[in-house]
Amino acid sequence: MGNVGFRVGRYVVYDELAAGGMATVHYGRMLGSDGFARTVAIKRLHGQYAKDPDFIAMFVDEARLAARIRHPNVVAMLDIAREDPELLLVMEYVAGATLSMLLRAQRERNEPAPIAVVSTIVASALLGLHAAHEALDDQGQPIGLVHRDVSPQNILVGVDGTARIADFGIAKAAGRLQTTRDGVVKGKAAYMAPEQIRGHAVDRRADVYAAGVVLWEALTGERLFDGDSPLAIMNAVLDGVARTPRSIRADIPAELEAVVVRAIARDPKDRYATAREMAVAIEASARSASTREIGDWVESVGAATLAKRAARVRDIETGSDDALARPLGPTELGEMGTANAQVSEVVASRRARWVTPLAVGAAVAILGGALALWARPKPAVVPAAPVTSQIAAPVPKPEATVSPIVQTAPPPSASATQPAPARPAHRPSASSPKRCDPPFTVDSHGVQHWKDGC
Repeated sequence: MGNVGFRVGRYVVYDELAAGGMATVHYGRMLGSDGFARTVAIKRLHGQYAKDPDFIAMFVDEARLAARIRHPNVVAMLDIAREDPELLLVMEYVAGATLSMLLRAQRERNEPAPIAVVSTIVASALLGLHAAHEALDDQGQPIGLVHRDVSPQNILVGVDGTARIADFGIAKAAGRLQTTRDGVVKGKAAYMAPEQIRGHAVDRRADVYAAGVVLWEALTGERLFDGDSPLAIMNAVLDGVARTPRSIRADIPAELEAVVVRAIARDPKDRYATAREMAVAIEASARSASTREIGDWVESVGAATLAKRAARVRDIETGSDDALARPLGPTELGEMGTANAQVSEVVASRRARWVTPLAVGAAVAILGGALALWARPKPAVVPAAPVTSQIAAPVPKPEATVSPIVQTAPPPSASATQPAPARPAHRPSASSPKRCDPPFTVDSHGVQHWKDGC
């Protein structure tokens, strides 16, 4: 897609930032009035799903649910934009990377991840999950939200040192428009709780289990359950024996290992009752890393990816006007009046750097010309007595016939020589034929004035 984006409503959609099974996440720009613009992340359904009512309902549900959650450890949902055939979820753009990418880069270094850093990241994600679990509907009632897809891919870690939970696409909650079909299991097999795999009812403790698996893998640098297929992984989750973290990495504190073991217990009753309870336990069993320390780790491990993304964002934010002005294709047309006006405002603000000097120069030239005209000598005007009408015709000889076409006198402030709109001519008065012969007088400018009563 290059630097050129296409518009949907007040948003400009650029190239892909990340891709998933059902949707892609793109770089985007939100355009407001008075030149306001903001970089955002925009999620779009894949083409084959964009016309499926079930997937559309699921997509809309994700926006509705995420909008109910307000917490610094949850990626904020900003808006939903719909313009056939496009349906977009607009989210805050996080300058950072997924925990999955960061852990992969860490493994490529053949070094274990810092215990304090990854422990704090998971604890922060758990606090975001707790906020989601506690979310209320418009009537103040709990919506019973369960994420069901907690994984390293859905934890974003910013260069600001803040971890955020993302992607509520398959979340379970009361009042969803779209529900899971019978017999369909959703989620990433390696992080699914046993009851989720079996298709049993799930609650927030399924997310606690998934967070326990994430922490196990972040600490050890290995996979807890692996296999050649999702089915093999599910069987390992149900029947396999989980190794303890300290059997792989001896410097993990025993107290932290106990937290992980409890979180991944097969029976939900043996796990932490809430995500917040697990977060508190992590903080009590391992040193907490500062946001600065986490941010430094993110920038160090993810340097190549972050540099590429930062350059792309700069390119979008400072790019040419073409990035905002590409005509829409056949599938992108819609009611674009407002968006076009907003784009024009942004383009105008960018061009102001060179337009303003030219405009000032032109204004000075025009003003100088106006002053020169104003300073020219003006002909003397002989004041005339108040008149009711005037004719702008040559002065006839006394014996000539006067034309009946006359003009209405202008307002007092108008020039005495300015023609006025036409009106019916006055007729000479029959009671004073001598006085009204001729019925007008002529001033020094050759303008005829009708005599009173003629």
